[in-house]
Amino acid sequence: MANSLTIYRIVLCVVLLITDAFSPAFFLAYALAGLTDMLDGYVARKTNSASEFGTRLDSIADLVLVIVCLEKLLPAIDVPIWLWAWVAAIAIVKVVNMASGLVVERRLVMPHTVANKMAGFATFLVPLAIPLLGVVSPAIIACVVATFAAIQEGHLIRTGSFGPAVGD
Repeated sequence: MANSLTIYRIVLCVVLLITDAFSPAFFLAYALAGLTDMLDGYVARKTNSASEFGTRLDSIADLVLVIVCLEKLLPAIDVPIWLWAWVAAIAIVKVVNMASGLVVERRLVMPHTVANKMAGFATFLVPLAIPLLGVVSPAIIACVVATFAAIQEGHLIRTGSFGPAVGD
């Protein structure tokens, strides 16, 4: 059941590709994709069906969703250069965190913290908020939360207080 939800998210990405950005069909498919992202892990845990395959499939589906959304939304919005710089800085911190985890633990370490979940949710809300607020205000909120989450993640990795690794 959980893997079916994840596969459904990938199918929804195809729907996103063939709809116009910011159209009602786009928002419906996007919201459903977000719902499957929230539910697949919950269902896997509740049905005791969590697996390494499911974890990897979820990561692939997340990546596909991000790539498709970037492909559809970036041509339709004007993002200031300073905002791109901020997003790049967060990405660099996340890459350094991953490298630190590999060096320190000899495995991929990506803590599933409340801050990381909040950053993901705030980022998910940005496209939904753009028609009402423009890109800057929602993106600032998402970047503030993501910056905190990335810094916290680095601290947890470097102090060894991060919990299980991905797939554990």
